[in-house]
Amino acid sequence: MRQHLRHGTPGPLPLAPAAADPAELEREAGVARLFELHYASMLRLAVLLGADDPENVVAEAYYQIYRKWRRLRDTEAAEAYLRSTVCNLTRMRIRHLQVARRHVEAPSTELVASAESTALLHDDQRVLIDALQQLPARQREALVLRHWLGLKESEIASAMGISSGSVKTHTARGLAALTQAMEARR
Repeated sequence: MRQHLRHGTPGPLPLAPAAADPAELEREAGVARLFELHYASMLRLAVLLGADDPENVVAEAYYQIYRKWRRLRDTEAAEAYLRSTVCNLTRMRIRHLQVARRHVEAPSTELVASAESTALLHDDQRVLIDALQQLPARQREALVLRHWLGLKESEIASAMGISSGSVKTHTARGLAALTQAMEARR
């Protein structure tokens, strides 16, 4: 740069933007569209599954789908992949927290929900959500995917990575336990 200044020529020219890769543009547009259409429902899913930090879970799910976009066989299946990723990340996060809490000297018994989580839940839903949080993870996942997202049995099996028979079992047991818990609170 000094050499340019000594000879009276201007400094280096700014770099011109690189020619856009069509595949990269398609990936960015696809993920942006997926975000616009499904962010709120994915956030709600993470909250209902019991994620302590649903915003980060959903952000990580979008990051993972962004990284794997080119390997998706069918971009129409991106929503199902995203939903499955949110379920898996939430499950892993809950497991991690359970392990971490076992190793803490004085575990906290009070969970603090984020502002976004609180805003998503109305007062009349809190009792139901509390009862739902007491269910085993697989039962909770099956119920949320079926009754809140309205997925078919095969879609639930795919999202959870289990058989359709297991979906039926988890859903039935979860409903029975949830009904019993709700009746006990009345």
